[in-house]
Amino acid sequence: MILLSTFGFGLELIIGNRTIKFLKDSARLISINPPKVSVIIAARNEEREIASALQSVLNQDYDNLEVIVVNDRSTDATRQILTQIATQHPQLKIIHLHELPSGWLGKNHALHIGSYQATGKLILFTDADVVMKPEAISKAVNYLLEHRLDHLTCLPQQSTPSLPLRVFIATFSFYFALYARPWRARRPNRWHIGIGAFQLIRNDFYRRMGGHALIAMRPDDDLKLGKLVKKNGGRQEMIWGEGVMSVAWYHSIKELVHGLMKNSFASVEYSLLLLVASTLAMAFFNLFPFVAVFITSGNTRWINLAAVILLIIVFCDNARFVGLPPWHILGYPFATLLFMYILWKAALTTILRGGIYWRDTKYSLKELRQNKV
Repeated sequence: MILLSTFGFGLELIIGNRTIKFLKDSARLISINPPKVSVIIAARNEEREIASALQSVLNQDYDNLEVIVVNDRSTDATRQILTQIATQHPQLKIIHLHELPSGWLGKNHALHIGSYQATGKLILFTDADVVMKPEAISKAVNYLLEHRLDHLTCLPQQSTPSLPLRVFIATFSFYFALYARPWRARRPNRWHIGIGAFQLIRNDFYRRMGGHALIAMRPDDDLKLGKLVKKNGGRQEMIWGEGVMSVAWYHSIKELVHGLMKNSFASVEYSLLLLVASTLAMAFFNLFPFVAVFITSGNTRWINLAAVILLIIVFCDNARFVGLPPWHILGYPFATLLFMYILWKAALTTILRGGIYWRDTKYSLKELRQNKV
């Protein structure tokens, strides 16, 4: 059973990843009248990365661009950094928020506010730590128009210098691929995708489907935005961002654990039953074969060894698509255990606290559960 399942999902992942295009291979948009793109960035306490990220957006070689940054109640130097950049780039629009209305997560509210200031035919939601090469938006717009998409999302390359973090990211991307099946998103079915780092969407379609108001309390807002697109009959696709955009996802294991706490329980719809099923499946299919090689014998050992070899092949193949070395497989079992720990810690902490704490704000579990998409 383990061997057959590993072969099945492994084969789909290997084939599926190869059907996903690279943004770097797309041509730049050549047009005397390119559609206006409104770039919207939500920022809260982003003093570490926002200067380089925002500068990369302002340096885009796209002729019809407006940039809107929503400063969501920052308490660090974010406001001062934005003010300084705005003096050099008068086309930059900054919105300062001082309060968070009930029924909203901070980031979702900031993006919602920014979207209503957007005048472009296309809206690009991106994060305050994503660094893009000058051709990124031009290539993305060209790809969206050429393929007649309503929504294009892009997975950026990870730029973290920490080896333990890179190992975890390689492992996380492997599980994310199995969970989301991003290559299926282009099909007219229930499968959907959304990456918060880069979401390019037609403005009229975004407003017609209800925008962020329908996912106001979703910590997994990026995936749920993608789900809204598919539920409303939209065409979407994910592409690889390696070589065109990058992000330093987290800077330490402690920061990573804290960061994933906000949306890990949401990924199983706040269901302990689904969490148990998910983590048991991870342990049975992705950890047990490594142990079974040493504790079994005869044909059973050979079957588990074959499953381990298949897992190694699939993991290494997936790692190269996210720009990470295949040898990170050496830390795969340990990263899997860490991931399971994060999932359970997030769930139990959320239940015991009656909600999640994120960036100095508590959001009740009752409200989070009510926002179903």
